[in-house]
Amino acid sequence: MSEGALQTLGLGEAEERTYEALLKERAAGAEELACLLGLPRERLERALGHLVEHGLALPAHEGGLPHPAAPAAAIRTLIHRRQAELHLRSAELERLRMSADRLAGRLMSGSPCAAEDGIEVVTGPRAIAERAEYLLASAEREVAILDRPPYVKGRPGDGSSRTPGLDIEALLERGVKVRAVLDRDGLAYPGRIHSLTGLVERGLRARAAVAVPTKLIAVDRRITLLPPTDAADPTATALVIGDALLRNALVPLFETVWDRATPLGGSGAGRGALPKPQKELLGLLAAGLKDEAIARRLGVHVHTARRRISQLLETLGAETRFQAGAQATLRGWLD
Repeated sequence: MSEGALQTLGLGEAEERTYEALLKERAAGAEELACLLGLPRERLERALGHLVEHGLALPAHEGGLPHPAAPAAAIRTLIHRRQAELHLRSAELERLRMSADRLAGRLMSGSPCAAEDGIEVVTGPRAIAERAEYLLASAEREVAILDRPPYVKGRPGDGSSRTPGLDIEALLERGVKVRAVLDRDGLAYPGRIHSLTGLVERGLRARAAVAVPTKLIAVDRRITLLPPTDAADPTATALVIGDALLRNALVPLFETVWDRATPLGGSGAGRGALPKPQKELLGLLAAGLKDEAIARRLGVHVHTARRRISQLLETLGAETRFQAGAQATLRGWLD
């Protein structure tokens, strides 16, 4: 089993280590296993309970340890549960969209916005920017961002989400954690990846996804801003949502998109560590050359070129050539 596999599927490090120890039959009883793993007995009991609860082990006989399930079957069970969770979150998103549509219809019809709804309507670019600045100034722990085009015109290369009032660098300097999921189409804007590099160096955790569903800024999981599609429109309207029902749907929405997105590098890791042949290959990929053209440029057979491309993607932890280009740029390997 690959390192961190169970953690990826929702279990902790203690559960993963305990499961592997059960598979290898490294201890005859709980006391011996706790000592072997260096875990307090109480923590081990919780880990064993979680393994049984998630179907990775069968309940223990009296005085014994739980019997581990076969890895393939256990992993499939976890994957199915994870998929079910994602389906539930997708359903929550759909309910949220319906609620937002009803709310927008009520507001546009001129009905008064009830304060008890915990929803504030902000109109106009200047008012939206001021409200966003106020919310972000109140952030203490984390800001979560969903970012997608269209962007404000006249600001190409800006590394923020181009939402008025959003200054990621200032948040990071204050020690606020920032996670952002960026729409893949948005990353193609001139200078976009380059500007993100500095923010990732400062601690921004960035991921890319296809078809990010909406723009969103969530502050400390307590209040959420839904920016307008076109922030430059003088009649643009944003929603500030503090209502628990909607907020509890928006935060899971972000986490669902985040889970499905692809990480974009990390804090300059590996800067300058790519061998020259791989840098050359990376440049050819970034130029958009096909495999046959790359093989001719390198003077090798096309099968050899494809094998080298696969090895490069593995080095960068990327599944696609787009991801490889983004990772390499964020690590300083590609201008």
